[in-house]
Amino acid sequence: MDRLREEAQVNGPAADAPSVVVLDHGSGNVRSVVRALEAAGARVELTADRERALAADGLVVPGVGAFAATIEQVRAVGGDRIIERRLAGGRPVLGICVGLQILFDEGHEHGERSRGLGQWPGPITRLEAEVVPHMGWNRLEVAEGSRLLRGLEDERFYFVHSYAARSWAMEPIGSMAPPMVTWAQHGGDRFVAMVENGALTATQFHPEKSGEAGGRLLANWLRTLPVAARRGA
Repeated sequence: MDRLREEAQVNGPAADAPSVVVLDHGSGNVRSVVRALEAAGARVELTADRERALAADGLVVPGVGAFAATIEQVRAVGGDRIIERRLAGGRPVLGICVGLQILFDEGHEHGERSRGLGQWPGPITRLEAEVVPHMGWNRLEVAEGSRLLRGLEDERFYFVHSYAARSWAMEPIGSMAPPMVTWAQHGGDRFVAMVENGALTATQFHPEKSGEAGGRLLANWLRTLPVAARRGA
């Protein structure tokens, strides 16, 4: 990541670099996400402006803290409608940490249920492990064919969370390629670490805190974006 950041600072973004909006819904620690994306080669803007978020080559939805608070913040800035609109048009979206969790049907925290965005079925529930929160570096059970983790199968990534998607319930739909689901374990509890589902991708871990491996993952994601400048638009 340091090498990528140094190159970005010296050279700046390329003329055909992908444009990425990081959704500014009030979540903490978003500046580190912005810096990591810039270091990976993107032109990045932190905003909740609907038109800019819809026009960007990629949208990143970060999240830290509680499911209920995050989904409320996302809805307050119209982020739910922005995400739905982008996905309806096949425009890439990347969720990070709680930004992954809110994509599921609902979150269960402190005896309460909060409705999520319903892009994927199932609940977000508390990890069943001796030590919670799960905080630290973990290896992954990488999904076969993963594009984002290509060449990173043996790397470790940084997690900070107490809740997770501890099952996967989405059934294949017709001839559509099934989502690629990457898993991780903490204290014997297995949970979803990353999902690659067409235009929608999300990680439970923090790429922006995962050093060189996280930077390479973000660079892999940027390479999947349909950049307008490359299309001659």
